[in-house]
Amino acid sequence: MPIDNDYFKNRQNSGGGSDNKGNSNNNNGGGGNFQPPFEPPEFMKNLGKKAGFIYAIIAVIAVLFIFKPFLTIESGFVGIKKTLGKYDEQPLTPGFHFIIPGYQTVILVDTKVRLMNYKNIDSASSFNSGIRLNPAISILDARGLPVSIELTVQYRLTADGAPNTIANWGLSWEDKIINPVVRDIVRNVVGTYTAEDLPTKRNEIAVKIEEGVRTDIEKLKGSPVSLLSVQLRGIILPAKIKEQIERVQIANQEAERVKYEVARTKQEAEKLAALAIGTAQAKRIEAQGIADAVTIEAKAQAAANIAIARSLTPNLLRLEQIKVQGKFNDALKVNKDAKIFLTPGGSTPNIWVDTKSKSRDTAISR
Repeated sequence: MPIDNDYFKNRQNSGGGSDNKGNSNNNNGGGGNFQPPFEPPEFMKNLGKKAGFIYAIIAVIAVLFIFKPFLTIESGFVGIKKTLGKYDEQPLTPGFHFIIPGYQTVILVDTKVRLMNYKNIDSASSFNSGIRLNPAISILDARGLPVSIELTVQYRLTADGAPNTIANWGLSWEDKIINPVVRDIVRNVVGTYTAEDLPTKRNEIAVKIEEGVRTDIEKLKGSPVSLLSVQLRGIILPAKIKEQIERVQIANQEAERVKYEVARTKQEAEKLAALAIGTAQAKRIEAQGIADAVTIEAKAQAAANIAIARSLTPNLLRLEQIKVQGKFNDALKVNKDAKIFLTPGGSTPNIWVDTKSKSRDTAISR
């Protein structure tokens, strides 16, 4: 409130004043020059006129903080406004929004990708609010044997249809939409196989499960959920079935090993046979080559002999005999003890024997 200076002004005009005891008191020597102790700022002089407006602003701010008629929606969420118990069909997108306190409320719903795991509880790990954990799905196979299936389902709530989804299914919509559909499809698919066939037909089963779940989810009115994937994580078989499958696998592996050994032995035998055939063929070719060469040489020699025989005449033979006889005569001049045997007919040269060699002479005399 502004300070009232009328008192100080009156005292200034009267030139003095008295205290409570009636004693005169003149602070300025009894003159009219009295000054107030301080002069308030100009805005404080007008504060009284604006006090009501300021009080109103403070009251409004207090009401805003107490009743909070506003909220902020983060990314990955949508808001469902409920007015007097009725859901608005249009969801509130991420951002800043105003509501009427006491008249309207907002439910925040997560629209991010969520996971629902079906797995053995003993092997379950920690999970957050976006991951739900359910026990593995127990099923009877085609022969009535118990098996368990482990799955991971990825899905998300459709943002545009979130108000209708919550209105129709409630906040526990996952347990009413995803869980029943997955369990029903898995039982229908896996129940047609025997436990022994499940490991070998794993990919085929996984495709059928995902197609079945996707078809049933997409048939729901308003498309409340967007299914991203269904992944088959594991097939848990009874202990006896696992032992039987292991024995069959070992037998198959042994059969494959024997088949491989037989094929390898056969291949080695074929290799050796081919090598032997190749070696024999090479030898035959080589022998044929040699025979052909001998034949060609013999034919050539025969042809040469024929040509030589045709070229020989009696006069030529006599001439050759005279040449040889002349060589012997020249030799007798050097070795007078030598003996010459004359052959009849004159067609062959005489035989020269060196009589100085006793062993050769003895051999001839015999």
